[in-house]
Amino acid sequence: MSVLVLQGCAVAPVVGAEHSDGHVVVRDGRIAKVGAGHVGRFPGEQVTMIDATGCLVTPGLVNTHHHLYQWATKGLAQEKNLFGWLTELYPVWAGIDAPLVEATTAAGLGWLALSGCTMSMDHHYVYPRDSADLFAAQVAAARRIGLRFHPTRGSMDLGESKGGLPPDSIVEDTDAALAASEQAIADWHDPSPGSMLRVAVAPCSPFSVTPRLMTEAAELARRRGVRLHTHLAETVEEEEFCRKTHDCTPVEYAERLGWLGDDVWLAHCVHLDAHAVGRLGETGTGVAHCPSSNARLGAGIAPVRHLLDAGVPVGLGVDGPASQEAGRMGAELRQALLAARLRGGLPGPQGEASRDGQAGGPDAITAREALAAGTIGGARCLGRDGETGSIEVGKLADLAVWRLDGIGHVGIDDPVAALVFGAQPPLELLLVGGVPVVRRGELQTADAEALARGLRRAHRQLMKRVRL
Repeated sequence: MSVLVLQGCAVAPVVGAEHSDGHVVVRDGRIAKVGAGHVGRFPGEQVTMIDATGCLVTPGLVNTHHHLYQWATKGLAQEKNLFGWLTELYPVWAGIDAPLVEATTAAGLGWLALSGCTMSMDHHYVYPRDSADLFAAQVAAARRIGLRFHPTRGSMDLGESKGGLPPDSIVEDTDAALAASEQAIADWHDPSPGSMLRVAVAPCSPFSVTPRLMTEAAELARRRGVRLHTHLAETVEEEEFCRKTHDCTPVEYAERLGWLGDDVWLAHCVHLDAHAVGRLGETGTGVAHCPSSNARLGAGIAPVRHLLDAGVPVGLGVDGPASQEAGRMGAELRQALLAARLRGGLPGPQGEASRDGQAGGPDAITAREALAAGTIGGARCLGRDGETGSIEVGKLADLAVWRLDGIGHVGIDDPVAALVFGAQPPLELLLVGGVPVVRRGELQTADAEALARGLRRAHRQLMKRVRL
């Protein structure tokens, strides 16, 4: 049996007591012990002792919303809102292929690892006609990097000719999209404990997917026992589309189609009234909060305080690199806290101001609530909170060890505040199931320079292909 011991460190388990000078013991990929002070001896066992003095140990961060293929199109449409941004980028994404998807997935997951992330989903919904198996390319790349991966088989079947936003050239036939989603589950979904790969079903959005695909995708997912994901209530334009097309709000539309429940998590949920927040809480529907992407596109600020108070599982997401070029999961903790403190109150069901006034302010969410959203909240969204997201005995040893004794964090005695309020600290160690993926700021599972070269090649080929 192999044992790894982190000691001399601050420990923020998210669930349970914090320790200013504590230890975490990992045995065979799971957490065997967490507590204060140093640990004793382990006779008869092979032990790796790590002096983590000056560090903070947290659960590994969980990324609940991403579009890894978009790394090949960073920096475009810099002054556009969501619909304008999509309109400019859809024709570019029509040129993606399997080598590009593998390169962007590998580089994107490696970059996430370097920012403290141990588990990430991906929402891939662009499948150009005659493209190779893009889903398989993602799986292959994820296995190289070593993060827990929850790829979702996305889809679009509502093109411009039928009143949708995307061009017809990149939408799929409804039956083909459903069949491909079921095949992805059959080929790749692993529901076993400690799984490194779980598949979800994820039609893209109300303005790119027909009601039939939304409804039958939900039926498919529940029949196969997998989770559901989509974009919802991201912008005022989406709200207008739903009211005009379906005579209801986005959340009302989702509920009508069977898309609220504790097996669903929704990306963004920026534009919600009090009734919508209540329904998400009552149904246990999760939310992937993406504050940096929402800010980049000028979409608004999700009502995180209200969502948490309603009991909604809230996780964090960096979103796609084309709408959040930094892509640093650790930095999203700080962004989420700052955005929540800027946020105002909720409108009522008819648009009137809510009686609770402003939900922002310096106590809107705390540093520990931001950390919880980035860890256990994200694990709840992905259905993995029984296995990861907190440092508890028996859970998977998915851990981030942050170095806080450098110049950037001197003077902040509270280590969680140092992590969340301060600049993202150096990552001393990242463990996924007890296996080092990052050590002293360097990726251990792949050559970062080779990943960058592959990414650069994919970007240049795509730009040449679409003549940008």
